[in-house]
Amino acid sequence: MARTDAELLAIIIHSGCGTHAALDLASRLLSRFGGLRQLLHANDDELQQECGIGISRSEIIRALPELAQRYYESSLPAGEAIKSPRDTESYLHARIGNLGHELFCCLYLDNRHRVLRFDEMFRGTIDGTSVYPREVVKEALAINAAAVILAHNHPSGVAEPSQADERITKRLKSALGLVDIRLLDHLIIGNGESTSMASRGLL
Repeated sequence: MARTDAELLAIIIHSGCGTHAALDLASRLLSRFGGLRQLLHANDDELQQECGIGISRSEIIRALPELAQRYYESSLPAGEAIKSPRDTESYLHARIGNLGHELFCCLYLDNRHRVLRFDEMFRGTIDGTSVYPREVVKEALAINAAAVILAHNHPSGVAEPSQADERITKRLKSALGLVDIRLLDHLIIGNGESTSMASRGLL
């Protein structure tokens, strides 16, 4: 049977208190912060305001997002072929899904769809980012990429592509096509969800 968020969190912070006490503390934390996502992005001062959370437990809680990110990063190691679209989406959620600003990224692949490099190309604000196709093409040529997957997050949490997303995707596809590099997809990463522009027929 699948464990609840509170039960999983209780296992992690159990040290030094009984099982029931740890579960109560975990439940209080989730209630206070409004859920697991918000809890894992709280700062040390906010965490330590809760009775039962000292420096050690706050460090454990703060380390969990980093651990999760490293776990998903290992699903797309350089030199290995992408196994499935789900692996790519999980990796991107871990890398950029929780940011408060927009970040535009490129996953560069060889002709066998093996990962060459993942680059965070352009950083913007919550309202958008400026993307320069020539920079994407320049990097692709520098590492001899045969294909590219684009990705960016929507800090609003909504993974629907905007008209601006569609325009820049078409510009990038055209620019990459001029040097015989395929654009495989553009993934929009939201809050626990993602949208593939290729699957929507928007490439």
